[in-house]
Amino acid sequence: MIQNILFLAHVDESGKSFPRIAFEVLGASKDAARLANACLAVGIVGGEIQDAANSIARVGARIVGVCGADFAHPRYATDAGAVEAICRTVESDIVIAPATSRFLRVIPGVAQRLGGQVDTHITSLEVADGSVSAKRWFYKQRVEALIRRDARPWFLLVDPGCYEPWSGEAGTAKVETIDIRLAAETKRTILAGIRIPASHAQTIRPDATLLFVAGAGWCKRQSDGSAHVSEAEAAILDFLQNSGASLGGSKSLVDQSGENQSVLRFMTHLNQVGQTGSTPRHPKGLSTCCHGEEPHVVGWRFINERRAINLDPNCGWARGKADVLYVADAFQVIPKLNALLHKK
Repeated sequence: MIQNILFLAHVDESGKSFPRIAFEVLGASKDAARLANACLAVGIVGGEIQDAANSIARVGARIVGVCGADFAHPRYATDAGAVEAICRTVESDIVIAPATSRFLRVIPGVAQRLGGQVDTHITSLEVADGSVSAKRWFYKQRVEALIRRDARPWFLLVDPGCYEPWSGEAGTAKVETIDIRLAAETKRTILAGIRIPASHAQTIRPDATLLFVAGAGWCKRQSDGSAHVSEAEAAILDFLQNSGASLGGSKSLVDQSGENQSVLRFMTHLNQVGQTGSTPRHPKGLSTCCHGEEPHVVGWRFINERRAINLDPNCGWARGKADVLYVADAFQVIPKLNALLHKK
């Protein structure tokens, strides 16, 4: 039987709150603790943690934290020491944390130190007869696995977009702070600065409400017999900037760069969705100049509302794969959308 469940989180860049994914995983942790009839504890890492702790004061859990200037920014040695100290203090059977880049680097090492095991990219937690099991996808979201482990502590890193965020009124949280003595060698890595791409250059936005996917049709010859790649680039970038959407690309489009064909200069394999590409999670998706082939649609498995723009009424999106299909020319539709967005 599970006695204790620990939810781990770190503060965001502002130092005042948590990343959105943390609230999602907090809700999952609270539900798991309730169903398992276990005690829930919260562990926080950051430079300043009181404001973040106050935002979840009503969650009804013991709050333990490690704070200070040495923990304000990601660094493996100090983060690992902080997480290890929290886990040893709470002595939890199950440790649940958001799959942020900061924790994905650190927690596997902490599991090794504590003699536990870790599973990443968890998408679902289930509790039956006081036992916790987890689900995750393999082989590009085609095979779902159900995982159970006897090892304790068992660390579970949960992916974003799988749970509704926990919400509650803020209050004044009582935080048990842990003092850690850091050896000099743990602080050899120093943060020199943060470089952030310009908003017009940032195309991958995991927290965006809309996923905009461009297909190879944007770079093909149009009705006048010529390709209009520069116009396509301008229209797509304008739409991304005005809507705040995240950009995806079909495999056929991103592969064109290696085939000496005209390509969208800002499109890379990192934008690829489906067929060995990513499987993002966004509330809505808009596909343009794509044909809706099955390997591509697999990448849309977790998109809640699917819409597509295609001149061909018999394309793959029309065969039950899109909720709404606009039979139209994306070269005409997207500029009109941009004009409407500019007015707002």
